Amino acid sequence: MGFHEVRFPANLSFGSLGGPERRTDVVTLANGHEERNTPWAHSRRRYDAGLGMRSLDDIEVLIAFFEARRGQLYGFRWKDWSDFKTGRASAEVNFADQVIAVGDGVIRDFQLVKTYISGDHSYTRPIAKPVLHSVKIGLDGDALQESIEYSVDHLTGMVHFDHPPDEGAEIQAGFEFDVPVRFDVDRIMTSVASFQAGDAPDVPVVEVRV
Repeated sequence: MGFHEVRFPANLSFGSLGGPERRTDVVTLANGHEERNTPWAHSRRRYDAGLGMRSLDDIEVLIAFFEARRGQLYGFRWKDWSDFKTGRASAEVNFADQVIAVGDGVIRDFQLVKTYISGDHSYTRPIAKPVLHSVKIGLDGDALQESIEYSVDHLTGMVHFDHPPDEGAEIQAGFEFDVPVRFDVDRIMTSVASFQAGDAPDVPVVEVRV
């Protein structure tokens, strides 16, 4: 899969509309009860980039970005302003935001994840595109130093420890992250007259699996 490690302009994605999508198969039985199942282990996010356009200059930037990605051909990074960090939106990133794994004394490589909790239930989302220099790692409540005790692959979201964490040790992480996406169309229809009248172009963007 072709992917460009470049972020869609964050000031343009700020006004976009979108969020997670799930796929659920619902079968209604003869007695009125339902059976529900899903072929997806993880949600997929969709956005409309057109709603973030505020000026003709923004449209020009959008078209240039679209052309450089060759439409749907190449993926890119997207900042989801409603969900882009491991802690609360109002809080600074802290290494203790998430527990991403528990050490076993052998494994050195761990995937960054974000866990969403509601009541007794939770969902763990793999994070493949952390923001450069934003990742903070801790071990059992102690902050670690990057490049000395661990390293981060910002292209895949993998964390590598120089020494495997001890068995039972909680591996903690805090970071900002982008969503890997692509344009969901191969054409953009714009009109200066329509834009000045308040109409935004339709520019759908969809998350890709990496």
